[in-house]
Amino acid sequence: MTHQHRISTPFPARTLRTAGFTLIELMIVVVIVAILLIVAVPTYISQMRESRRTEARNYLVELASREERYYATQNAYTSTASNLGYAGFGSGNPVGSGYYYISTPSVPDPNNTSQPSYSLTALPVTGKGQDKDTYCASFTVESNGKRTALNSSGVDDSSYCWPSQ
Repeated sequence: MTHQHRISTPFPARTLRTAGFTLIELMIVVVIVAILLIVAVPTYISQMRESRRTEARNYLVELASREERYYATQNAYTSTASNLGYAGFGSGNPVGSGYYYISTPSVPDPNNTSQPSYSLTALPVTGKGQDKDTYCASFTVESNGKRTALNSSGVDDSSYCWPSQ
């Protein structure tokens, strides 16, 4: 009879990998997630700013339409919000999702000008994030159909901010 002896070692032989992640695998995942965040977050912020700009432009165009309807019935433009179906103008009365407000329309005194006109401007509400938009800081629509926009430095950036113009 042959006798087989088992030799015991302080460390058992490792035949199967134990469940879990190694530190290297975990670090690779962290690096991949960081790269995705570096790309995704600015893109997301840019897209959100653009959608808010679109909302502001749409409100200006819609308000200009209301001014024209008011003019058709009253033979004058108005700077009174309630005449146009708005609760009010100014920063205390943001439009849409609350990122922009319409400043009180500039309507010259019809007695002092030969041609009635108006100018409507949308400005970002302070502290809501859109005020950090350096490309399109304000939007303006005038009674003659002119659409303009200024960047945060006050420079005309209309071709970028009104892309469909």
